[in-house]
Amino acid sequence: MLVYEIRDPVHGFIQINEWERQIINDPVFQRLRRIRQLAWTDMVYPGACHNRFEHSLGVMHVATKMFDSITRKEGEYLKDELNFSEHGLDRDRTLLRLACLLHDVGHSPFSHAGEGLLLTNPDTGKSYKHEHYSAAAVRYLLKDSIENNPLNENYHITAEEVAQFLEGSTARFGRSLLWRDLLSSQLDADRADYLLRDSYHCGVTYGHYDINRLLSTVTIGLSDTGSPILSVEEGGIHVAEALILARYQMFTQVYFQHTRRAYDHHIADVLKILLEKEQEHDPEITIKGKFPPPTSTENTLKYLHWDDWKVYGLLSDGQAGEPGELIKRRNHYRCIHQTHEVPTKRDMDFIDLLGTELDRQGIPGFMDNATSSWYKTGKEDILIRTNNGVSRKTVPLSSLSSLIQGLKPVMQQRIYVPQAYKREAKLIKASVKGEC
Repeated sequence: MLVYEIRDPVHGFIQINEWERQIINDPVFQRLRRIRQLAWTDMVYPGACHNRFEHSLGVMHVATKMFDSITRKEGEYLKDELNFSEHGLDRDRTLLRLACLLHDVGHSPFSHAGEGLLLTNPDTGKSYKHEHYSAAAVRYLLKDSIENNPLNENYHITAEEVAQFLEGSTARFGRSLLWRDLLSSQLDADRADYLLRDSYHCGVTYGHYDINRLLSTVTIGLSDTGSPILSVEEGGIHVAEALILARYQMFTQVYFQHTRRAYDHHIADVLKILLEKEQEHDPEITIKGKFPPPTSTENTLKYLHWDDWKVYGLLSDGQAGEPGELIKRRNHYRCIHQTHEVPTKRDMDFIDLLGTELDRQGIPGFMDNATSSWYKTGKEDILIRTNNGVSRKTVPLSSLSSLIQGLKPVMQQRIYVPQAYKREAKLIKASVKGEC
């Protein structure tokens, strides 16, 4: 089997085979070269120009390392207790690599910045996410690249199977669903890669953690119901804490940085304007200014037609209105007030009063809610395999770690106004503060 190597700034050399190379060369995957990982974060951190293409390769690489570490240590248990065969493990490894490689092909232009323009799924009453578009792209557009390769003759992996793996279909995969935690959990290869990659390109150290220690301590434990589940050895508690702390620091220092958040707002406005213009005479699209739902080949093609390059071109031609001009001139709205990361009632009362007064006096602007929980307890808790590996009993990390117990979710609010109104808005802020 031919093996190709891709040099990566974070992980060194990433190996791919001819089958994966065929998929990577598909236009659907190549589009990820034109999707920025962190949108317009380079307006604050100039090095943050990396894309979803390299991140997807990194996730596949890290997930494979995790899988190999687990099967190397737990081979007998997997075969004797869980009835995995050598061929079954090999097939699961291949399926995992394909799913990790393709997990982000459904990102909108500028990644998460465009997700506010996704429609509501009528079946769930919740907004579609980029994962739904990734599954649709796999289903409708990547079938040939996935299924028609000589290396698939021994596995018979289908595009539908990859799509359902991305969606987390529990009915289909049985015990093999164990491996999905490597793609989507609080201990997954996705965040393991993006924390290191984003911190590298931003030139910060907030996202650093010991990935080699993580790889050496990931294992299989048993949940409360006796099901096998991804867990961490007792000796890996601190690297699990480090991963969560790295995520906390990256969010508070990079992803929620005040200027970066302003550009996310402007990008969403730009995309809405451009979508409305393109969809104006399209009778198939009934809700203008939103991306079409991931429910058909045609809709998925229309969606994937949008990428950063297309937006750049239209923005450069002056098609994106005032928000586009703000971005071109780097004249973003300015933050004139923000609450604490974990706001008090007094914080919330004041920002509500300030927002009301700014509206009353005709000051344009917007309020941003930067919210995130760094760690979720309950069903999503990282499990620690205790007793030094003597048994497979697990306990939640949150019950063992005082650090995790002390982390609170951020619910920070900010008020932004145009640069021309900044002085006036600050005078109003001072007057409101004097009245409180």
